[in-house]
Amino acid sequence: MIAAPFTVGFDLDMTLIDSRPGVHATMTELSRETGVHIDADAVVGRLGPPLDEELAYWFPAEDIPAVGDRYRELYPEFAIEPTTAMPGAAESYAAVRARGGRVLVVTAKYGPNAALHLEHLGLVPDLLVGWHWGPKKGEALLAHGATVYVGDHVADIRGARAAGAVAVSVATGPVPAADLEAAGADVVLADLRGFPAWLDGYPTA
Repeated sequence: MIAAPFTVGFDLDMTLIDSRPGVHATMTELSRETGVHIDADAVVGRLGPPLDEELAYWFPAEDIPAVGDRYRELYPEFAIEPTTAMPGAAESYAAVRARGGRVLVVTAKYGPNAALHLEHLGLVPDLLVGWHWGPKKGEALLAHGATVYVGDHVADIRGARAAGAVAVSVATGPVPAADLEAAGADVVLADLRGFPAWLDGYPTA
């Protein structure tokens, strides 16, 4: 059996990209269209979990599938342009590839919309897996041989643990650094700018 090349997984929202402006804009438009009040500020304050979990704050269960579909339809128009890369994202990709590694993005976001973000920002990964959250992220990490997973949420730590991968957390999302550490992160960085230096000390062979 041929071993997979060195592979590092990254979460997307609030790890590689600051999607708050785009999500805010899309939720605001969804609220306008549906006539249902959505506190977009609250939404962007808890980014990470799957869309359906967020929509459950605002819509009855029977409406969520159709509303989710509409959100995903609106997303390319309202969310891609205002979204920016997180500091250190490009440098983190470069650090992985400088060591002969692959970049894998595993996200709870709908895959085609995730791809639009990454293409727009010049952060195209070697591999992209969408619609995976929490321990399910571990399935993708295992499938592609990732030994490190970088994320901003406690659920990302659970995903890394499910795959036996090193859990690297960045305190750029809704979860404070102390909570990430308490949840069992192997290392907590202020942001991705610290990742290349950390990777320098990580054995890849």
